[in-house]
Amino acid sequence: MADKNIALVLGGTGMVGRNLVMLLDTMDDWETIAVSRRQPYFETKARHIACDMAEPEDCKAKLTGIDDVTHVFFCGHATGIRWAEKTPVDTDLFYNSMDAALPNLPNLQHVCLMQGSKYYGRHLGPFKTPAREDDARHMPPNFYYTQQDYLMELSAGKSWGWSCARPHIVTGYARTDLNLTKPIAVYATISKELGLPLRYPGNETAYRALHCASDVELLARSMEWMSTTPKCAGEAFNVVNGDYFRWENMWPKIADYFDMECGPVQKIDLELMMSDKEPLWNEIIKKHGLMDTSWQEAAHWGYANYAFAPTWDVMLESLKLRKFGFHDYVDSEEMFMRIFDNFRRDKFIP
Repeated sequence: MADKNIALVLGGTGMVGRNLVMLLDTMDDWETIAVSRRQPYFETKARHIACDMAEPEDCKAKLTGIDDVTHVFFCGHATGIRWAEKTPVDTDLFYNSMDAALPNLPNLQHVCLMQGSKYYGRHLGPFKTPAREDDARHMPPNFYYTQQDYLMELSAGKSWGWSCARPHIVTGYARTDLNLTKPIAVYATISKELGLPLRYPGNETAYRALHCASDVELLARSMEWMSTTPKCAGEAFNVVNGDYFRWENMWPKIADYFDMECGPVQKIDLELMMSDKEPLWNEIIKKHGLMDTSWQEAAHWGYANYAFAPTWDVMLESLKLRKFGFHDYVDSEEMFMRIFDNFRRDKFIP
């Protein structure tokens, strides 16, 4: 046991946490404890702790007495996309879990905190691009700031280090609402069933802006790497695939994947326009023998509206990650197609 790393993955059944747990499952020098409210819905060797990180007393009861942990990965987040409302809730999730766990971890070596492109104000409007890790912060509130500041405060004078991972548009295969590939796949499936071309639902300017994305498997590998690389202590890293794309070039390839005509841009409110499509979705499930996925779980249309809306470039520079020695990359077009393949394999879509 002494030669093994013991990971405490907070938020272990979300998209990032799930993929991190699955990665560590494949590595002989890791054992994992996954923390979440619900049991893992995937096969894993990890020990599971059922804990509601929004409740400080539950954290104190569940996250003490695990003193063999060497590495903590915080992958938790509150539901919803309204930033001002989320900030105090997400801050509390972090405070509650850190206050309960960290004082009881004498073997702790590193804490890795997952953040995102909103650190740079991507949700507010145009920002300096490509964004670099040392760019100035925007006007708060921003729970990434409160979480990181608290982590730095907790680490002062301690023997363990910390790092932050900053992805953008994290995509992968998972039962999660904030996953852009799901609404794209469901939107394409619905459009095809209705005999429509695949139209980009954002606006013309957003269609032509530059974007980047983060494959969740790449993100998991980077978080394991930065948590075990001593020179990464005290550093934040943008973690994106390494390329940039415009939807005007990616969208026709997505249409080809679904064997559809790529139509012109047509801006619609997906929350409004998809609100009556549940019966059709249920018919598609029966027609094609798909897994029984509820309409509420199939896609988060509010998030899709948000993701397709920026009329400004969203570019995170990943040069610092390369300079520190992490050289993995992912082709974003291949990533989208691979994830759609996984959806089809598991009968989420036809």
